[in-house]
Amino acid sequence: MNSEEILRKNVTRLREQRGWSIQELASRLNIDRTYLSKSESGKRSFKVSEVNRLAELFGVSVDYLLGRPEKDDLNTADLADDDTIFTYKGQPLSDDDKEIIRRLMNGK
Repeated sequence: MNSEEILRKNVTRLREQRGWSIQELASRLNIDRTYLSKSESGKRSFKVSEVNRLAELFGVSVDYLLGRPEKDDLNTADLADDDTIFTYKGQPLSDDDKEIIRRLMNGK
């Protein structure tokens, strides 16, 4: 499935979750209902400005609408978190290794 298909499915799903008709969403976007209907069905593509406005209306990121991972979905950890076990090639980092990383990250 390409990003346009994902976008269409996400817009339709989010619209329906909110109980909005195509007419209601079209009004919120300040576009014609037929125009929005064609966008949801794949007969025309959403404009970039519409995608940005949709993200605002639904309270999601453009990345979410396009099916891309959001920053919160990435595997991240804070090096200051002592409860996190950091590994490299499956081996836990020693406290000395973590200190070296901290110094490098701080430019020291």
